[in-house]
Amino acid sequence: MKYQIQLFFTALTFFTRIPCAKWGVHTEQDLNRSTRYFPLVGIVVGALVALVFYLAAMVLPQNLAILLSMVASLLLTGAFHEDGLSDAVDGLGGGWEKEQVLAIMKDSRIGNYGAAALFMTLLIKFEALAALPATSIPAVLIAAHALSRLVAASLILSQQYVRENGKAKPLATQMTSAEFALCALFGLAPLYWLPLQTLWALLPVLFVRWWFGRLLQRKLGGYTGDCLGAMQQLSELAFYVGIVACISR
Repeated sequence: MKYQIQLFFTALTFFTRIPCAKWGVHTEQDLNRSTRYFPLVGIVVGALVALVFYLAAMVLPQNLAILLSMVASLLLTGAFHEDGLSDAVDGLGGGWEKEQVLAIMKDSRIGNYGAAALFMTLLIKFEALAALPATSIPAVLIAAHALSRLVAASLILSQQYVRENGKAKPLATQMTSAEFALCALFGLAPLYWLPLQTLWALLPVLFVRWWFGRLLQRKLGGYTGDCLGAMQQLSELAFYVGIVACISR
């Protein structure tokens, strides 16, 4: 049990700015095993973001509270996944051959594709959350952060890491079925607190997983750390849009 707690804090240390380094372990093997707790990290991040929204909404208009919760998300994660999204979109949009795509992704500068993707993703997230009743937003935030990290982890289960070295290399080997089952438990559990009809919101998430997964397999033959971040962001966005569609029916 102590080791499992250490693995969780390892994942929390790697994917957030929450100060807990002394609790984690940092060998390559342990970092890899911590993938099972990616969605649990999402629950923690989502809960803190939801708390920021809840407190802000007590004294501020809903739209401003949503913006503050989005800022909190960026601060908690160090914009880790957003950085992956912009790099991945730059590479996939600007490169033709695999090596060219990987080289563009590695470039620290943001290009036109990445900037546009980042702007539109943040804008659509805001508009989708603003369309929801204030009372439902905290539960939706927690579910989205957990589920989207589960979808990103599914790439580790089903595809190969394609870069020789990189910031995600220690986390990039295959997951076992048992590890993914635990991952799925944490990723799906927050859906319990949402109305049953909102489960239809999983359809756009599954579509994004299918489409982006196929794109990565076709252009790269697998994934990179940036691709995991992009998958998390796209899945989170798809879930918000799906929730709005369910509620507006």
